[in-house]
Amino acid sequence: MESILIVDDDINLCTVLSEELTAVGYDTYFLTGGDKVVEYVMNNNVDLILLDLNMPGKNGFEVLQELEIKNIDVPVIVLTAYADVKSAIESAKLGASNFISKPYDFDELLISLRKTLQRDI
Repeated sequence: MESILIVDDDINLCTVLSEELTAVGYDTYFLTGGDKVVEYVMNNNVDLILLDLNMPGKNGFEVLQELEIKNIDVPVIVLTAYADVKSAIESAKLGASNFISKPYDFDELLISLRKTLQRDI
């Protein structure tokens, strides 16, 4: 079973998204900030990260940079309410596989997850 790490400062979103993804067969875990993402990924099996950009402490861009610096090869889908072309381009430059706006459409998110995970096989 594939595991997804959800990183978002909104605990309610983490909980709902975790329940939705668990219902369709994924193992899910979540962190409510970016500060411990790299440590978590280095110590746990994570197949994909769903990452918010705008969080207190370490933001999503900083998490992407740290993953790149530490050469951690886990696909990342950015899921953010602050969706604009500049953020999407910057995320892609830092290695994000896809960029999805909040509020998200679950079917769209699921398609993106499946495509990203298949590419990573």
